[in-house]
Amino acid sequence: MSPRLLAVPALVLAAVVFLPAPAGAATTICNRYCDGRDAALAPSDRQPVSSTLYGRRFTVHVNDTDAMAWASLDNGKAGDEVWLDRSFDGGRTWPDSRIGAATVVAGAASRRTAQFNVDHWAANGVGALRACGKAGDRPEITCTAWTRTTWNAWDRRTAAATALMMQYNLGTGLFGNNDWWTSANALTAIIDNSRRSGMGSYRYAIANTYDKQVNARLGEFRNEYLDDTGWWALAWVAAYDATGDGRYLATARAGAEHMYAYWDTTRCGGGVWWRTDRQQKNAIENSLYIQLNAALSLRLPGDTVYRGRARAAWTWFQGTGMLNGSDLVNDGISLSTCRNNGAVTWTYNQGALINALVQLNRLTGDAAALATARRIGDALVGSAYLSPGGILREPNESGTCAGDGVSFKGAAVRGLGVLDTATGGAYSGYLQRNADSAYLNDRDTIDAYGSHWAGPRTATNHSCQHSALDLLNAAP
Repeated sequence: MSPRLLAVPALVLAAVVFLPAPAGAATTICNRYCDGRDAALAPSDRQPVSSTLYGRRFTVHVNDTDAMAWASLDNGKAGDEVWLDRSFDGGRTWPDSRIGAATVVAGAASRRTAQFNVDHWAANGVGALRACGKAGDRPEITCTAWTRTTWNAWDRRTAAATALMMQYNLGTGLFGNNDWWTSANALTAIIDNSRRSGMGSYRYAIANTYDKQVNARLGEFRNEYLDDTGWWALAWVAAYDATGDGRYLATARAGAEHMYAYWDTTRCGGGVWWRTDRQQKNAIENSLYIQLNAALSLRLPGDTVYRGRARAAWTWFQGTGMLNGSDLVNDGISLSTCRNNGAVTWTYNQGALINALVQLNRLTGDAAALATARRIGDALVGSAYLSPGGILREPNESGTCAGDGVSFKGAAVRGLGVLDTATGGAYSGYLQRNADSAYLNDRDTIDAYGSHWAGPRTATNHSCQHSALDLLNAAP
């Protein structure tokens, strides 16, 4: 496992009572209609969230037809206030605060705001709204949970993809706090979702990420960690498949060559080093190396180079014993023995090798590779350690969506989903059971997911979210 742990501020999306925030100058957004449209003109009215304070009820009304919403206050008194806040980062900040603010007039007990757009289509802003308000004679404020329309969120998969895009930084082309390798996985999940759901709304992220980051680090999405390079190269293979743009395939090849430069037979007979300092050889970068080379060979007619590298890497991997007697993959090898180091069987090590072996089988027709992938898949879903109660759980699973490990389950189920397709649905029941559990037990009001698919619900971040999206993409 990579020790590159990075704490990420938790996202808490729930009804709260807190001190007033200063009013901001809201941006006027015009999509189908402009902000400020009369709520009486709404053709639909869904009320997903509400909050109460001193007997007053504050509610968000969602007009899914026009992708707008408004707020209402009921059971109030003269002087009471109600308004909307709008966020474009999943509720972490809300520069559009107190929009549509309205006050209950004398002789009335209720008030509503005008309608406001949830998203900003022209600026690729993926938004959420909440209703807030206060009693006229008291200082406290209440706010509902964040919510949004069903625009680009008409089912579980698309709603989860939209929640992930709330954590996409248009300025940098990365996710979360500009995290690196987890952004590669998040982008891969978005691309996979586009293929699986047919929703192309977020395909702009492919070119935006590429253009903003292609010259970062060592260039061409390479850096000192060879597993990072592998994740990015595979993301660009997926981007090539989605767009046909040759620059993405060229970048994937640059990543493969960078990894090959750190394939070293002087220690333990082969294997890609985990990092350019040549101090560790682990399972993850070598599984990604097999998968990447096989994927490139499948897309390059007449290739023999990448095909040969993929086969040689699998032969070497088998000889290390990293795939243990229980058909699970340990984390790496000891350089003193060149054998399995007995370290943790992280979930992503299972999924990455499964994916690699399925690609190798597609490339070479090697039935033994697919059979080995089946054994790993069976061990993963049958493990009381990794799948307690039939629900996937990372060893030492974080309850705060912090650190590298909360991305691991995404890679695990992505690989298992590929194997499920290759075997005609052998793992569909497991994937569906996990998807149902996460949807019921680990999801908030904007379809943001935490780390515990069995529950209880935790805070979210882009890594937890892409893992859940990977799961929903893989589930039948």
